[in-house]
Amino acid sequence: MQIFDIIALLIFCSGLFIFINNFLLKLPSSIGLMLLALLLSVLVMGFGYFFPEYHLADQVKQYDFSEVMYRFVLSVMLFAGALKVDFKKLGKQLIPVLVLSFFGVLISTLTIGTLMYYLLDTLSIDLNYIGCLVFGALISSTDPIAVTKTIRRFKLSEELERKISGESLLNGGIAIVLAFSLVNIYQEQAENGLVTFTQISTIFIQDLLGGTLVGLIFGWLGYKLLKFIDNDVVEAEVLVTLALVMGGSYLGDLLSVSSMLVATMTGLIIGNFDRDESTGESAVGEYVYKFWQLLEESLAAMIFVLIGFQMLVLPVRLDYYAAGFFGIAIVVFARWLSVLVPIKLMSTRLSFDKGTISVLSWGAIRGGLPVAFTLSLTNFEEKDVIITLTYVVVVCTIIYQGLTIGPVIKLYKNNN
Repeated sequence: MQIFDIIALLIFCSGLFIFINNFLLKLPSSIGLMLLALLLSVLVMGFGYFFPEYHLADQVKQYDFSEVMYRFVLSVMLFAGALKVDFKKLGKQLIPVLVLSFFGVLISTLTIGTLMYYLLDTLSIDLNYIGCLVFGALISSTDPIAVTKTIRRFKLSEELERKISGESLLNGGIAIVLAFSLVNIYQEQAENGLVTFTQISTIFIQDLLGGTLVGLIFGWLGYKLLKFIDNDVVEAEVLVTLALVMGGSYLGDLLSVSSMLVATMTGLIIGNFDRDESTGESAVGEYVYKFWQLLEESLAAMIFVLIGFQMLVLPVRLDYYAAGFFGIAIVVFARWLSVLVPIKLMSTRLSFDKGTISVLSWGAIRGGLPVAFTLSLTNFEEKDVIITLTYVVVVCTIIYQGLTIGPVIKLYKNNN
């Protein structure tokens, strides 16, 4: 089976699953796709057991998806998410959203990384502290598609809806950028032993400040270029934005800065400069936003199918799965803490509805970004541990939290 056959199979299954979910199951897309992906993996495993010569796992093992995930999928999803962030629309919620996104990710990363380090040590699973922080950062990324579609079903207050949607859009970019910087520290430690504070600071400065600077310059140049193109010339705007994303990823790697941050900053600048409050358009027209939303959701659907395929090649280690199930409680606790602390500090000057902490905490469904990140890892010795932990947490949070967020939101609405 060729790589194009695998891609064709992913696209076919994604389209089929979306059809089945929309017309038969009628569940929220992330939940329906995840359940169908799990069913697919079980059926394929059963088929492979009886007909081992046709086992799909043997085909999937031949391909390394890391380059595709790193070079294309992550950059596209981060750019698409950043493009949708409308700072003007957030209005008074901008400061709470920025604080919750940035400090929330830091608190969640440190909490998950520290607790998982001691949990894995207890289970005799070898993953050092930096590796645990990598997992803490990537799993702190929430799924903006699932979160936004979920909250719209319940018609929450405009203030809370803006907080949730804005935080989920920014949260993913910050978490993934931080995770990649931590991976660089991990690899530096693996190559040279003990990493000093100076080396850690250098990596963060080079990745984050360098990525921000390159992203600002690249985004500004892209914005100026798009200003010359009429918004009605959709194909030109689409191709230019695609070129910006791919070119920004290449430029970031060439300059040894965070290419993910370059994609995020480019999307933020293009999506906010000269944005019309009435139409929502900026340097690009309405159809460009629709194109990137379609591309983002299509990739997210394919990633859910890939999760099902990934189950076929994961090592059957009960200790890994046990750590993942214990890790669910740690991830939920860390999310609650990362929301509680900033809100309590900000509540001295800003007002928050009752139940905001509960809705923000329980509504933090994990999705495609953490999975895409784990599949993009290279030169990471404990990659199987990270993938298994991520797989278990993502599956359980999507199904369990996704199916129970309704009662939490109804309770919130009854208290306000």
